[in-house]
Amino acid sequence: MKLTCIICPNGCALEIDEKTMKVTGYKCSRGAAFAVNELTNPRRSITSTVKTTLPEYPVVSVRSDGDLPKALIGKAISLLKTILVDEYLPIGTIIVNNVLDTGVNIITTTAMYKGDTRI
Repeated sequence: MKLTCIICPNGCALEIDEKTMKVTGYKCSRGAAFAVNELTNPRRSITSTVKTTLPEYPVVSVRSDGDLPKALIGKAISLLKTILVDEYLPIGTIIVNNVLDTGVNIITTTAMYKGDTRI
């Protein structure tokens, strides 16, 4: 199987034997680990927005603070569509703790200020 590593800017062209899990084409050990994980337990971070009740911020940007199993990303995004923030929050505030029992949190990536006129 051929993969392109997404761990660092090198974008190594990897090949992995699906039976032996032998990886070639990587420039660093992170590439080899990425290839094995991609076949056995693919994971991704997510970025999105959640709605608010705040006039200055109709939505606030959020992201996962770790990687989620790829199979759960759709469920996580669906969950975020149900969230409604009703207070001004600093950057890095946990919006969803331990999303879908993964140990990963969803956090704000924007600091929200009451009366913000920069928007």
